[in-house]
Amino acid sequence: MSERPVRIAVDIGGTFTDLQVLDARDGSVRAWKTPTTPEDPSIGLLRGVEEASRRFGFALAEVGLLLHGTTIATNAVLERRLARGVLLTTEGFEDVLEITRHVRRELYRLDLDPFPCLIERDRRLGVAERMRADGTPERALDEAAIPGLVARLEALGAEAVAVCLLHSYANPAHEQRLKALLAAARPGLPVSLSSEISPEIREYERASTTVLNALLVPVVKAYLDRLESRLGEGGFRPLVFLVQSNGGVCSLRQAAEQPARLLLSGPSGGALAAGRIAALLGRPNLVAVDMGGTSYDVSVVQGGRVSVVTQGEIDRLPVRLPMVEMRTIGAGGGSIAGVDSGGRLTVGPRSAGSRPGPVAYGRGGTEPTVTDANLALGRLDPDYFLGGMMRLDMPATRAAIEARVGAPLGLPVEAAAQGMLTVTNANLGAAVRLSLFEKGLDPRDFALLSFGGAGGLHATEVAAEMGIREVIFPREPGTLSAYGILYSDLVQDIARSRVMPALPASLPAIEALVAGLRAEAEAGLARDGVPAERREIAIAADMRYHGQAFELLVPWPEACALPPLLARFHATHRQRFSYADEAEAVEIVTLRAIATGRLPKPEAAEPVPAPRPALKGSRRVFEEGAWRDVPVWDREALPPEDRITGPAIVEEPFATHWIGRGWTAALGPAGALIARSDA
Repeated sequence: MSERPVRIAVDIGGTFTDLQVLDARDGSVRAWKTPTTPEDPSIGLLRGVEEASRRFGFALAEVGLLLHGTTIATNAVLERRLARGVLLTTEGFEDVLEITRHVRRELYRLDLDPFPCLIERDRRLGVAERMRADGTPERALDEAAIPGLVARLEALGAEAVAVCLLHSYANPAHEQRLKALLAAARPGLPVSLSSEISPEIREYERASTTVLNALLVPVVKAYLDRLESRLGEGGFRPLVFLVQSNGGVCSLRQAAEQPARLLLSGPSGGALAAGRIAALLGRPNLVAVDMGGTSYDVSVVQGGRVSVVTQGEIDRLPVRLPMVEMRTIGAGGGSIAGVDSGGRLTVGPRSAGSRPGPVAYGRGGTEPTVTDANLALGRLDPDYFLGGMMRLDMPATRAAIEARVGAPLGLPVEAAAQGMLTVTNANLGAAVRLSLFEKGLDPRDFALLSFGGAGGLHATEVAAEMGIREVIFPREPGTLSAYGILYSDLVQDIARSRVMPALPASLPAIEALVAGLRAEAEAGLARDGVPAERREIAIAADMRYHGQAFELLVPWPEACALPPLLARFHATHRQRFSYADEAEAVEIVTLRAIATGRLPKPEAAEPVPAPRPALKGSRRVFEEGAWRDVPVWDREALPPEDRITGPAIVEEPFATHWIGRGWTAALGPAGALIARSDA
C-alpha cells in the first residue's frame, strides 16, 4: 500500500456501478457512480475507475487493490445464460435433482409449480460405484466404464461436468479419482466436485450447489478473462479480489474454480458495511436496508454481528454454502407501477433497470417507476440528480404517471404518485417486518440503517410504520455496499459433515475433525499469501435436537468444550423458535472453520463540512395532500450543531433523503446523519 496507496471497491448493480476510493496518503474516502453496462460489466467497471481517477486526481498506476462485487453469477442463473452441463452421480440416483424436496409453498394451489431443474434427464448419468454413509466403500469405482462415460460426455456436448456421488462428503476418494480420469481423457473440461464445493449431508442440496457451480464456471471464467485482458491499460495493474456471498473476498483463482460462492457477491457488501457502522456508532442492533434501482435488500445486525446462514437459494434453487442472511424483494427506484385488470395499483417487481430506466431519465422509458413518483412529488430535484450529472424530465414523468396510473384510477397526478409511494412503502415495511419477526425480534429494539441510491426517500416513512424510532443515513449511502467491500477481508469457509451426539464420548472424533479443519484453513490462507500474523480461524457447529430435520449455526470460540456450546445452542433455539429443552438429546451435524486473512485497512479521515451554507433554500413538495415549501439541506456542508426538522429534504451528490414530518435529524459520529422520531 505504500507503493500503490489507492484502494478501490466496486459494486456492480443492475442500474449503476458504485465505487468507493480510499487514498491511504491522506485517508480520504470518495464515492463515484457510473451506469452499469449489462452487455459486459467490466466495461462499466473500468470506465468508472478512469472517471474516478480524473475526478479525484490519482493515477491508475497508484491503485494497489481492487475489491470487486459482481452480479455476473446471479444474473447468469436468473437469465439461464449457463453452460451446457452434465451431472455424474451414483448409479440409481440420477433423479435426485428432479425429485427435489416435497415442499409446497402454496398449500391450496391445484397446479403444482415444480422446482427448476437445470440439467435435463438425458444429461444426468449414473456412475457404477457406492460409498457408505460412514465413508467406507461398498462398491469400488468401475474404472473400466470410464471410456464409455467420456464418449457419452462428448456426444452430449458437455461444456461443464458436475460430480455428486453418494456420501462423498464422508469420503471423497471416488469423486477425486473420477475427476483425475476425466482430466486425463478430456483436458480442459471443467469438473466440479461436490466434495470440494459443498462437502455436507443432504443429497439434493449438495447436488444443486454442485450443478450451479459447474454451470457457472465457463460463464465466470469468460468474464474474469475479459476483466484481466483490460487490466494493464494506463498502468492499471492492481491486485484483484472478488466478493463472496459470505461477505469476505477471494482470489481470482478461487472465484474461477468455485463461482457459486459469488451468488450474493454484491449485496453482501451492504451487510459488511452495516456491521462496521454498528461498531462505529455503538448501535449493536441494526436493520440494514439497501434500496437501489432494482431491489430492496434487508439484513440484520444483532449484537454487533451480521447474520450468516449455511444455506440460501437463488430462483428457488438451493445453494448449500455460507452466505450473509438477506431478504430481497423486487422494489427499487426503477420498480414499475401499473394498474392490473382488477383496478389494483401494483408496484414492482418488474424494473426499468438502467436501460431504458425510469421515464425521468429520458432514455425511452414509458412506464412510470418509483423514481418518477418521487420526482413528480417534488422530492427529487430534476437539476441535481446524481449531483447534477443527469437532468430529469419532469413533463414526461408527470405525463406517464397520469396515463398509466392516474387515468385508470381516476386520480390526479399527485394522488397517483402518492399512491405509488404508499404501496412501495408497504412492501418495504413487510420485508423488514418479516426479517425481524421470523427471528423473534422486536423492531422497536432496532435502528434502521438506510442506504442505496433510493433508500433515503423512503426510510423515515417505513420506520414509522414499523415503530422504529431511529433512522441512520450513513455517509455516502448511495455507494455503501462498495464501502463495505472496501474494508472486507479474505474469507474461506471449510465444512465437514459427521452426525454425532453432543456428548463427551464424541470428543475424540470432534477434536480430530477440528484439527483437520484448522490445518486445511491454515494451508488455504498460506496459499493466498496471508502472513501468519494476519490469520484468524474460527470454529462453528451446525446443531439440532435429535429428530429435527434442519440445524442452527452456533459459533464455538471454545472449540472442543461442550458445555458452552450446548448452552449457546439452547439459547439460540429459544430465541429463534421460542422453545428449548436442555434435557433433549443434541446432535452436531457439521463442523465448520471460518478462515480469515485480515487485509491492511488504512484509516479513513473524518469528513469535514464543505465551506458553504448548509441550507440550500426550499422547494415545493407535495406533502399531506397539498403543495408546501420544504427546506432543502446540503449534506456535504452540514455542521454537527445544525438540527433538521421534518418535513425536509437533505441532498448529496448520489442520494436524496426525505425527513418526514415528526422527525428531527442531525449529524453523528463518522459523518452519519441520524434522524429520530419526535413521537
